[in-house]
Amino acid sequence: MDQKLDTLEKKALVEIVKLIQKRRMEGTAGGWKDFLTSYDKKFGSSLSDPARRSKDALSSFLKTFTKEDDLKFIAKVVQSHLNRDLVEQLKKTSPDDESPEQRLVRLTLQHPQYPLCYMFPSSDEGWLVTKLGKSSKTMTSNIMYAVDCEMVLCEDGSEGLVRLCVVDRNLKVTIDELVKPEKAVADYRSEITGLTADDLVGVTCSLAEIQKRMKKLLSNGTILVGHSLNNDLEVLKLDHPRVIDTSLIFKYVDEYRRPSLYNLCKSVLGYEIRKKGTPHNCLDDASAAMKLVLAIIERRVDNAVPLLQEDVAETERARLFLHRIPTKVPSEELHGVIPGDFTIEAKAVKRIRGDNYAAFAIFSSPQEANQAFENVKGNQSKDSYGRPQKLVEFQSNAGIIASLYVRKMVCDEPSNQIVVKKRTFEGEENAGVSKKHNIKWINEEEKIADTNQCKCEDHLKVIERLKRELREKDFQISMQDKNISDLKKKVAEMKDQKSRRR
Repeated sequence: MDQKLDTLEKKALVEIVKLIQKRRMEGTAGGWKDFLTSYDKKFGSSLSDPARRSKDALSSFLKTFTKEDDLKFIAKVVQSHLNRDLVEQLKKTSPDDESPEQRLVRLTLQHPQYPLCYMFPSSDEGWLVTKLGKSSKTMTSNIMYAVDCEMVLCEDGSEGLVRLCVVDRNLKVTIDELVKPEKAVADYRSEITGLTADDLVGVTCSLAEIQKRMKKLLSNGTILVGHSLNNDLEVLKLDHPRVIDTSLIFKYVDEYRRPSLYNLCKSVLGYEIRKKGTPHNCLDDASAAMKLVLAIIERRVDNAVPLLQEDVAETERARLFLHRIPTKVPSEELHGVIPGDFTIEAKAVKRIRGDNYAAFAIFSSPQEANQAFENVKGNQSKDSYGRPQKLVEFQSNAGIIASLYVRKMVCDEPSNQIVVKKRTFEGEENAGVSKKHNIKWINEEEKIADTNQCKCEDHLKVIERLKRELREKDFQISMQDKNISDLKKKVAEMKDQKSRRR
């Protein structure tokens, strides 16, 4: 333990001491302030903020704990920080010989939402923190298992595990187990889980037993795969840093939301994972997550997927996107180009080169928007994400012959023909590979559609950049809110301590 403490950064030691303060734990020298009184004869406890103390002082305080329960608690927290340190090192290094599996782990960790989703309360009782060694074998292992859980709602508002499924890289079932909830169940969510109280009669397998099996499975740096995997780890009470989350490595086109597993199966794998309204099957879901990862690794499918009709709000589907509109054509004149009753919302985003702008035609319903698109006269094609669009030529009021593109917001129907692209992820380069070998189209019609789409790529790049900046701002605000909340709790605790002393 002492050796591990010495390897931690000061920031981690500060967080551990603050956590011990909140739990009001005491070592052989008492609590944190008691320790400072004896440790520092000059300032004593007057300088009690752990962040303003030296690394030696923080480490010395933690070494005063000798009780077995306290040592177990500190060891768990220390291991969690050591794991995160190793993960941070992995994020910072991207060697040329990085395997596809390691790359997907890194891309998951680098996603802006990862810190928010995967910051678990792993110091709480009942949590298991897997141990990652420093050996290169541990941090470069390409062994993968996919996991999915079914959860019920407990009476205290928490979620309880009722079924766990795990499959290996070959989709062979490793674990398929019903689990007895630890707490009283308020809602079995049968419409989702497919389970009732009768299904769990006689079930004796506990969460603790599941954790033991998972601990054995995840030894030696095994990679855990899943869709929105943080939810599964939360109910498993399992903190494991080597993960691939398909909801983070795939992304919607021009959309901030994380893609659904249902959409990914349709768009990437070419099949419907379940009929609408039918319960989930966690074995199917675990297998689907593994198939998605293998699609990237083995077939190098694109990580950008189109929005399908069922994934888009009705208000969004009631719009048509108009782009490459000449700036010499005022937005009011668009009513003479597009049939139907609609309002125009012009976009401020303009091309870096050229004199064009974009706008939305907003209708009262998706049906009216679809009908207007059908009535538009022009050559129809698809953009590179499968969304229908038409190139419309017209004469402006000023007598200028002009053209613009009218595009639907979503695909009409998901295609079973999968576009396989050896396309790089955002922020990465794939030097030395020609476009001819990078894109493999399934049919000639889609090749022509992609050529047409190149003309509006500048708009998409600008929009994507602005949305990325917005995501970063949202993350910063979330972290600030968290810090404010922590400060408020600290002030409340200080007031509580003063009132007790009185």
